[in-house]
Amino acid sequence: MILIGIGSNLSGGGYKTSVDVCEAALSALADKGITVLRHSQWFESEPVPVSEQPWFINGVASVETPLSAVDLLSCLHEIEDSFGRIRRQRNEARILDLDLLAFGSDIIEIPNGPIVPHPRLHERAFVLLPLQEIAQDWRHPSTGRSIAALVGELSSGQNIRPLKPAGG
Repeated sequence: MILIGIGSNLSGGGYKTSVDVCEAALSALADKGITVLRHSQWFESEPVPVSEQPWFINGVASVETPLSAVDLLSCLHEIEDSFGRIRRQRNEARILDLDLLAFGSDIIEIPNGPIVPHPRLHERAFVLLPLQEIAQDWRHPSTGRSIAALVGELSSGQNIRPLKPAGG
């Protein structure tokens, strides 16, 4: 299972809200030939680490692609760039953040390249809760821990809530 984390806490580039940005990112994946098999609902989450920047909209998508992990990560960066993402510093506010969370059961550590599974996915409620929604049987490729166990081990104080659907 190839998993991509999707997040935004800034609008712009013709998108009124971060939800619009995230929805457009799903379409951009498809435009690049990446098949979105399933995606979670959107969640609102406080920035990690906690800061004064706006809360994020986050979700996780399960995808299929003929691309290698390295090429997929490059494609994700191209999509971010096309949305106007500028990388200045770590953990800054951003219009779009696409993370390669897992690439099947592969464990990849390439110097100056991707680290898969994502090195902090097991610490982040904004990744694990959406992931649990779409892949209840998923296990961390490095540790073998179940998604339920990882969610149960999350540190307290991570503020996250499902986004209410329009009209809901």
